Amino acid sequence: MRKHRELRPFAAFRPGNLEVHTGAMSMLIVGTVATDDIATPFASVAGVLGGSAVYAATAGSLYTPVQIVGVIGADFPTAYMEFLKERQFDLEGLEVQAGKTFHWAGKYHYDMITRDTLATELNVLATFNPTLPSSYRNTPFVFLANVDPKIQLSALDQVAEPSLTVLDTMNYWIETQRDDLTAVIRRSDLVMINDEELRQYTEEHSLLRAARAVLALGPRALIVKKGEHGAALVTSDGYYYAPGYPLEDVVDPTGAGDSFAGGFLGYIATQAQVTERELHRALIHGSVVASFTVEDFSVDRLKDVTREDIQRRYREFASFTHFERLD
Repeated sequence: MRKHRELRPFAAFRPGNLEVHTGAMSMLIVGTVATDDIATPFASVAGVLGGSAVYAATAGSLYTPVQIVGVIGADFPTAYMEFLKERQFDLEGLEVQAGKTFHWAGKYHYDMITRDTLATELNVLATFNPTLPSSYRNTPFVFLANVDPKIQLSALDQVAEPSLTVLDTMNYWIETQRDDLTAVIRRSDLVMINDEELRQYTEEHSLLRAARAVLALGPRALIVKKGEHGAALVTSDGYYYAPGYPLEDVVDPTGAGDSFAGGFLGYIATQAQVTERELHRALIHGSVVASFTVEDFSVDRLKDVTREDIQRRYREFASFTHFERLD
């Protein structure tokens, strides 16, 4: 097993061994490719394209080339595969196996935050053990999207020395595979988790105290996701909060967290240095991209988003979060 490299402050942290780089560097995404059934109080859809890797990759590809590690069944719809190809994702790490594709079904309550999981059918994901193509193993930015921690660990064992490893998880893995999840946390640079799951994992009521407990395991930063209320970045010596983008209509919250991660890491991959300042900007980029995702089902809204759209909404963020210091 690869040892976790020596921790360094973000201010001195650079991608790989490069002082600067031109153009975006690739990001590797390990996660699920799925079909979803989604019901809200206002509408419902069945069999739409979903999965943590799909949302993160679609968001990340707005910034940088993306490589996907995952598995699908022989039943995966041709139209969805065509979309993945048209988006120019690197699909060499996407395995096709006999059997059915991972399927999830959920129903949202009226607040569009609380949801009930109606079905989780692992199918081919149940036996998936990723084999990373050789071209993936030196990718500088790695996102371990929401998937079985054993799959995340297997992928980590196959990469060399990524510049930044970001981990996402959920309550199911906290409940069923806590030890494996802890092992992944120890080997990650940055952990993303929502406030409820952070309290569940640490058994701490205070979010700041809970964040410190996770940072003590080895990560250099933690992002606490708070849904429509935004997200907070916590490091050993700092705290930064970004609100959620105000929307009149939320169509489907599914994949918002994965899109946030894709936008966050996608932006980081375009920067010459991974400094705390750039992490703050990346937090806003993640929030911006997630705000587009929830405006439609699946990744349909993201299909039409441009970098100009992102910049426009980013500027709006800046305008309504800016305030003057009191002397």
